[in-house]
Amino acid sequence: MIEVRRISAEDTYKIRLEVLRKNINLPYKFNGDLEDNTFHLGVFKDDKIIAVSSFMKSSHVELDGDQYQLRGMATLKEFQGYGAGKLMMQRAFSILSELNIDYLWCNARVVAVNFYEKQGLDILGDDFDIPLVGKHFVMFKKIS
Repeated sequence: MIEVRRISAEDTYKIRLEVLRKNINLPYKFNGDLEDNTFHLGVFKDDKIIAVSSFMKSSHVELDGDQYQLRGMATLKEFQGYGAGKLMMQRAFSILSELNIDYLWCNARVVAVNFYEKQGLDILGDDFDIPLVGKHFVMFKKIS
């Protein structure tokens, strides 16, 4: 059985490090992880955490209203394709809607753009490079 649960920031670190920062000298602990208005989601399969994501109150200059930023979404390689990311996004949309948030946005790796488009996010602007990680696009979704 696969289920989404709220988790702590610390619960995200192992998967962030393994999937997003493996052999990359960048932090896997993010500014904002421990803020009161930040929330973290994990997907569990048979009580094993297989995917994580973090949602932080943060504004993008090109969007209006109340906003959250998605950071650190990652699924263990052997569980990619199970729908864990989709489940986390659906739960996040529900939580953000309850909080009356206007927009969710993220810096999406080029390889993840198709996934985010399937979740209803649109590209905002041109691609940009994050050193050591690669090309990204800002993507967003209107929540309320």
